[in-house]
Amino acid sequence: MHPNALLELCAELIGAVNKLDAPADATVSAFFRQRKNLGQRERGCLAETVYALLRERTKFQHLAQSGTGPVPRRLAILAWRGNDSFLRAALTAGEKIWLEQVQAIAADSLPPRLRHNLPDWLAEPLRERVGEEEFWPLAAALNEAAPLDLRVNTLKLKREEALAELKAAGIDAEPTPYSPLGLRVQGKPALHKLPLFTGGGVEVQDEGSQLLALLLAPKRGEMVVDFCAGAGGKTLALGAAMRNTGRLYAFDVSGHRLDALKPRLARSGLSNVYPAQIAHERDDRVKRLAGKIDRVLVDAPCSGLGTLRRNPDLKWRQTPQAVEELQAKQRAILASAARMVKAGGRLVYATCSLLDAENEQIATEFESAHPEFKRLPADEALGKVQVERAGELTESGALRIWPHRHGMDGFFAVAWERAA
Repeated sequence: MHPNALLELCAELIGAVNKLDAPADATVSAFFRQRKNLGQRERGCLAETVYALLRERTKFQHLAQSGTGPVPRRLAILAWRGNDSFLRAALTAGEKIWLEQVQAIAADSLPPRLRHNLPDWLAEPLRERVGEEEFWPLAAALNEAAPLDLRVNTLKLKREEALAELKAAGIDAEPTPYSPLGLRVQGKPALHKLPLFTGGGVEVQDEGSQLLALLLAPKRGEMVVDFCAGAGGKTLALGAAMRNTGRLYAFDVSGHRLDALKPRLARSGLSNVYPAQIAHERDDRVKRLAGKIDRVLVDAPCSGLGTLRRNPDLKWRQTPQAVEELQAKQRAILASAARMVKAGGRLVYATCSLLDAENEQIATEFESAHPEFKRLPADEALGKVQVERAGELTESGALRIWPHRHGMDGFFAVAWERAA
């Protein structure tokens, strides 16, 4: 494709994504479906440029004001993540001069909001939470691209065997630093073509998400519920931990998300998983399980702000009002899920949020209203399932993962045991 044609296509895609009226990944996917003639390298260039823009949107929109021509084109030039010489072949003489002038601006000379690229309503609570000195490494980590983590399906092979298969396929990988089940892969290999993947030996799952399943620590023969199962990443991890025994319910209000679990479930070799769509947290299926379940995982609907490395558009699409609405859902779902837990059973509440409002606040309110649930120290619980350096991952008895400290998506989780 001619350089200018690709740049114009990139500007068109940026114009669509920058409306922020839909998830960025959905907009990008729809754009590519309509342009099936694009090659893999061209798609990669367009996608990487869009995500680079979203990560530093405030800065790029500020710098774009100094240029001329259509704003989406200026933004595409500034955020470009393709071949540099290819880009310059598409630029006019004036655009080349402007780009050199902009690139000469020292990053540390910009105002704080143009350096951290977070909305004020999010930046302030994070700054208060971690302090000024640690805020800047956190902001930088949130603007980095996430690595590709895999979870080894131990029903089929050991982590060392999966690592060897990846190496034989020419894929660089290493064990994750905390999860005993994880592998971190360099680059973006075509996993869907590997027998290791198609045969269910590995699944894509962030290391932090793996730790949530390990914190629940289900055992053979137990009755377990994954209350907000979604596409089932943690469901599959739980089923493998149960060694394909017992009964594992995967509940979700979205049939569409549960449909995405079906091919993953087929690859996994699990037969103890029972996906079920529920109408709401008070569904009759939930009520019938009151007091009968050994372990319940509530990976609650949340703002997703711990996943900004993967979903940078969330920081621009979420609002304080949306977080308040999510809090109400989190309280209701957690209270309902707790009723299923039998005496001596374990309950885990988790989010992929960085905000105390969705994490500590919800957990503390629940504990006040349900004194029969006693908090389990997360470092002790994780240590029992061979999580490396578990103490580094915990605060006040909770699992608390920070992208800049631990190299994972941001996660929070609390585990409780119901009094016998």
